[in-house]
Amino acid sequence: MPPETTQHARRRGQLTIAIRYARDENERDHARRELRTFVLGEHIKQVVDQAPPLTDEQRARLAALLRPTAGKR
Repeated sequence: MPPETTQHARRRGQLTIAIRYARDENERDHARRELRTFVLGEHIKQVVDQAPPLTDEQRARLAALLRPTAGKR
């Protein structure tokens, strides 16, 4: 696992604070989503950096995975 970045630590800290002090569940959920989104983005970046160049078709298929579908968030 790569070392934790300052941005990762900041988001993890925000989640910790939200879990401990937030009265609103939406605030805790938002902090969880922010951390998960950041971690996922870092993982995607790492994989893409190690992969060979993608074709336009491959890029489109991968982008489609990130687009919301009907009935889902």
